[in-house]
Amino acid sequence: MHDSSVGGPLLWPVGEAWPTCSDEHEPYELTTLEDVRTRRRILAAAWKRPRLPGTNLLTADEKEVVDRIDAGYDPALLPRQPLPLIPLAQLYARDVPDLPCPDGTDMLQVLWCPFDEIMDARSAVHLRWRRSTGVRNLLMNPPEPAFAGQGCYVPEPCVLYPEQVVEYPAYHELDDELAERIISRERKLLQSPDEKQPGYRGDLSVAPGWKVGGWSAFFAFRSPAGPDELRCCGAPLEPLLTIPSDEWDGDSRSWRPLIEDESVDHTPTQVEIGRGYTLQVYRCTASQDHPPVTIMQ
Repeated sequence: MHDSSVGGPLLWPVGEAWPTCSDEHEPYELTTLEDVRTRRRILAAAWKRPRLPGTNLLTADEKEVVDRIDAGYDPALLPRQPLPLIPLAQLYARDVPDLPCPDGTDMLQVLWCPFDEIMDARSAVHLRWRRSTGVRNLLMNPPEPAFAGQGCYVPEPCVLYPEQVVEYPAYHELDDELAERIISRERKLLQSPDEKQPGYRGDLSVAPGWKVGGWSAFFAFRSPAGPDELRCCGAPLEPLLTIPSDEWDGDSRSWRPLIEDESVDHTPTQVEIGRGYTLQVYRCTASQDHPPVTIMQ
């Protein structure tokens, strides 16, 4: 509770209402938080076990449990009453220097509803700013939703060790002339690859991974958001939290952590957005009280 984390326990006071989602849900799949955790625990243990070539990854008993979980539940079982949200992230200002905390606060808590509605429903993502020293009696057993739409919306708890980096905007944020100059340079690099020359998209612009602030992510499957879409109450929106499907990819050479073990997991949170996209949570620059806007990019 006293750490900056993804998916970890929140510093939440007893007696304060826990946020819920009242939207109607149309689950693509239906599972439970306990089933998600059980499946991950079984698979993690199985991958660590030594086994002979041709041997099944799972024992017969493990396969029976995993198959049962993968079968899911009848969507008719989904309760109609509002569902409690689950912790997505907790960020302390001491760990995140650029966290735009309102006066009198020093932390941000983000909760969401583990269903597809996180893509476009404001009540499915909740921001709570608070002063950590003002929390006395802690809520030890917060409510959880009876079901989740998909296991990929249940983050694996991870303690955070944030790193402050400088990034540059995506092409769609640049004026046309500058964007064309950069794209022309990128084409030349593709024709004669030079490992010493950083590429703009992969090495310099829009750092990958979970991120606070920064620039808008690249739009992978739709046109970039226009000025009218990125507004709230007449004020502009700006990125607050970026939630990717992985920490880096094949194009992210310069952003990879400096580690010796190349097999390190690049999806530690096990969150996946759509088919491997990114979800950005935008905040209103006029008021922190306004609900966030989410855009899948």
